[in-house]
Amino acid sequence: MVDVNAPAACRFPVPPLEQLEDDVRARIEEVKAKSGFVPNVFLALARRPAEFRAFFAYHDALMERDGGLTRAEREMIVVATSASNSCAYCVVAHGAILRIRAKDPLIADQLAINHNHAPLGKRQRAIVDFALKVANRAPEVTESDYEALRQVGLDEEDIWDVVAITALFALSNRMASGVGIQPNAEFYTLGRDLPLPEHPGGRLG
Repeated sequence: MVDVNAPAACRFPVPPLEQLEDDVRARIEEVKAKSGFVPNVFLALARRPAEFRAFFAYHDALMERDGGLTRAEREMIVVATSASNSCAYCVVAHGAILRIRAKDPLIADQLAINHNHAPLGKRQRAIVDFALKVANRAPEVTESDYEALRQVGLDEEDIWDVVAITALFALSNRMASGVGIQPNAEFYTLGRDLPLPEHPGGRLG
């Protein structure tokens, strides 16, 4: 059973699970069955079912689609840009997902604290640098920025994905911060017990 009244999930009241529309309740129960808990963002958005459906439809279209970006690279975009936007919920939650998908217990913290010092490979650094430019200085993006991504193997659809993920999580960051969604305690420890990288100061692929 989901405890929708768990302390500090969100500043706004969350409707009881049994009062949610069937598809929203089913999605929440599916997530709980898979992860063992319900991320607070699901409970917070459930108070407005139409927005819940729209947000997660777009989220899934970007984060779960087949494409040139790996799942770890997608999470790197989220963690780096969410850190830039000072969104605690998204940094903590997606940092946990990044640790698991990158199989690295250190990378999320390294990326969130200072992406310039994170042990990224050339391709990943280009992706993160571009995402942060879109997040903070989108009007300054030029064709040379696209060319830098092409040089590390991204095609036009991959570049679109970087922009779209950055943009979606700009919305998510502001919603999470603005309505006070708190990171679940479970996120802080997920992926922390993975083996340390062989060379913690080295570069990822």
